[in-house]
Amino acid sequence: MSNTVNNMDPIANFLTQIRNGYLANKSSISLPHSQIKETIANILSQAGYLGTITVTGQVPSKTLDIELLYHQKQPLLTHISRVSTPSVRRYASADKIPHALSGKGLVILTTSKGLMTGRQARKLGIGGEVICQIW
Repeated sequence: MSNTVNNMDPIANFLTQIRNGYLANKSSISLPHSQIKETIANILSQAGYLGTITVTGQVPSKTLDIELLYHQKQPLLTHISRVSTPSVRRYASADKIPHALSGKGLVILTTSKGLMTGRQARKLGIGGEVICQIW
C-alpha cells in the first residue's frame, strides 16, 4: 500500500526522503530525478536549508544528489510537510499565502510563473497552489 501512495504523490515522497535523510544523520541523499524535485531542491538550497544540488546520469536514469546541512550536529531543516496533495489541493491568493513559522520558515508554491517561495509570490502579487512548508 505504501508504494502505491508514494507513486501517487512523488513530491510527498521526495519531502519524506529529505526528512528521513536528516533523521538518519546522512550527509547526502540520492534519489530519482524529476524537474519539479530539482526545482524544489534548488529553492531549499538558495534558502540555506540544503547544500549542493547535483544532477548525475543520463535520461532515463538521472539522479538528484542532495547535500544535507547541519549546524552543531543539528539539522538545519527541522520541519518539512506537504500542504497540497493530489486528492486535496490547497490554493492561496497573493494576500492569503500562509507564513510558515511566523515568517521564519518557507512556503513553496506553484504559480503561473513557476515554482517559487511564498515571499516571492507575495512580492509579485500572485497566488497559487501551496506545495509545502519548511522550517
